[in-house]
Formats: sequence, C-alpha cells, structure tokens
Amino acid sequence: IARRLSLGKHPECHSMAGGQAIEHLAQTGNQELLTFRLPMHHYQNCNFSFSGLQNLVYNAIVQKEKEEGIQEGETLSCVKDVAAAVQHAVAVHIIQRTYRAMLFCIKTSILPSKNATLVVSGGVASNQYIRKGLQNLADANDFALLCPPPRLCTDNGVMIAWNGIERLRAGLGVLHSTDGIRYEPR
Repeated sequence: IARRLSLGKHPECHSMAGGQAIEHLAQTGNQELLTFRLPMHHYQNCNFSFSGLQNLVYNAIVQKEKEEGIQEGETLSCVKDVAAAVQHAVAVHIIQRTYRAMLFCIKTSILPSKNATLVVSGGVASNQYIRKGLQNLADANDFALLCPPPRLCTDNGVMIAWNGIERLRAGLGVLHSTDGIRYEPR
C-alpha cells in the first residue's frame, strides 16, 4: 500500500520503509474519513489475510486519484487519512484474530489459566498503534504482552536467521548436513 501511495516520494517519508511511512503519516491522519471492511469478516477463525483489504485500499486510492484529478504516482492530498484508515483496519483485523486465538487457547487449555503471555514480533510489532491495541487486548484478558524493542522488530526472515545463529552457537538442534532432508513448498 505504501508503494501504491508512492510514499517513497513523500517529503516526510522518503527514507522510511513502507510500514514505517504508513505509521508516520497515520499519526496526523483522520482514520474516520475512510473505512475499510475488515478482511475475512465472514470467517470465524484465527487466520489472517490482507489481500482483500489491499484490494479495497487500491480501489479507494484509484477513486481518490480520479476525484483529485491526479495520476498514479502522484501524492494524494488525503494520503495521511488513507494511511490512518489502513493502519486502523490492519490493527483491528490483527486484534480480532488474535483475540479469537487467545479464547481458543484458553478454552482448550493450551495456555495456563494464569500468567499467559502474548508474544508479538516481526515488523508488525514495531508499529506502536498496533502494539498499543494488542497491549489493551492483553490487559483486558489478563495476558502479559511481550514484544522485542522496535529496533529488533525487523523482517521475520532476519529474525529466523538470527534464531539460527543463536541455535548454532548453543549447539541446539542444528543439522550440519542436509542429506536426507526433504524440502517441500508450503
């Protein structure tokens, strides 16, 4: 969405990653000027999906470009409002699905009845708006919330590689030969 909004050209965001630019602009945007239907609202499960939201946002951007008479690649005057609305929709989707997962884990006794912890990591955990929403969710359900500091909330691939380095250093579960390992997509 940040790429479609051309946030790399935005004077406040030119050196930021996409998610960081969305969060930055959303701080001064009005999330109520646009509303997006939440993804997978018909499904009462714990799965996440953002492709439907992405399509809704892209269509809204195209509509706003037409209204403002600008071409793709130019900055919308309402870009901060779009960012705020997108960030809010993503946050609500994540919070709702996480809440369902928490309830499922409690109901099936997967988690202890006391001292349960919600761990959030990766790039999404660096977003303070989402983090605050998850903190409110955790607090309301007597969960602790554990998030790495934002500087460590990087791409999951980097985090997985870091975990591999730590496991290699500790000699835990590291295979030194790939013989006999079968790789399958998905």
